[in-house]
Amino acid sequence: MNHAIPTPLLVGAIFITVLLSLWLFLSFGTRWLSRRQQRLASAAQNDLAGMFIFTDAERIFVLNLALAAVAPIIAWLLTGNLLLAGLAAALGLAAPQLLLRFIGRRRLRRFEQQLPDALLMMAGSLRAGASLGMALDAVAAEAPPPVSQEFELLQRELRLGADFAVALGALERRVPLPDLTLVTAAMALSREVGANLAETLESLAKTLRARLQMEGKIRSLTAQGKMQGLVMSALPLLLIAVLNVMEPEAMAPLFHAWYGWVTMAVIVCTVGVGYHFIRKITAIDV
Repeated sequence: MNHAIPTPLLVGAIFITVLLSLWLFLSFGTRWLSRRQQRLASAAQNDLAGMFIFTDAERIFVLNLALAAVAPIIAWLLTGNLLLAGLAAALGLAAPQLLLRFIGRRRLRRFEQQLPDALLMMAGSLRAGASLGMALDAVAAEAPPPVSQEFELLQRELRLGADFAVALGALERRVPLPDLTLVTAAMALSREVGANLAETLESLAKTLRARLQMEGKIRSLTAQGKMQGLVMSALPLLLIAVLNVMEPEAMAPLFHAWYGWVTMAVIVCTVGVGYHFIRKITAIDV
């Protein structure tokens, strides 16, 4: 006995299911995505304010959504590939966080490079008879940012009545560097036991400067290995792009078939793992 479902009824059920799924996605998915992006925008605003970059969370949210909407359209127009368009959309959503991490790492690096000069400035002020507060004021007024910004904020917290140890702890949280931890420990110890802070700061400045010079030498010696890793990692992707221009018909399954997508995923994963290990080998910590 044949109980087959009539074709119009099956088509109608599929059409209703698709419409229902689309409605659920537009109703709940976009709402969840909007709340998530707003939370990320607020967090990004707080992180940027901690780096003395002041902007509005709504502006970050609008720019993020605009980038997430424009990036897949451009990728689709250039390649005509739905997978690449989806990857471009994901990259557009993650771009603000990646940019924020890049700015944060760059700021920490600049602070680390400027710290020895700031310590020598403080030591000179202390040897001239100034107090620790006056030495911090000199650094806040004469040193370049971001060192001047952080020490000025430290002085503001002290003037508002914050405890010295609490203010130093807040400075360590804003600038999570081992070098700064040594400096704050020396300042706290000198305030408690009355040690010669000028000599301690001079010794720390010399040690930190020698360490930075050693790191610079290591970076120059490992620069060739890092560049080789970058070139070797980009070479397979560049070869795929060149072959796609030269032989588009032969390369079409790689971009338009499911087994081609799996192959691309394997290529990207293996290249990423190889580049990660190359970076680990060439990243020598002092």
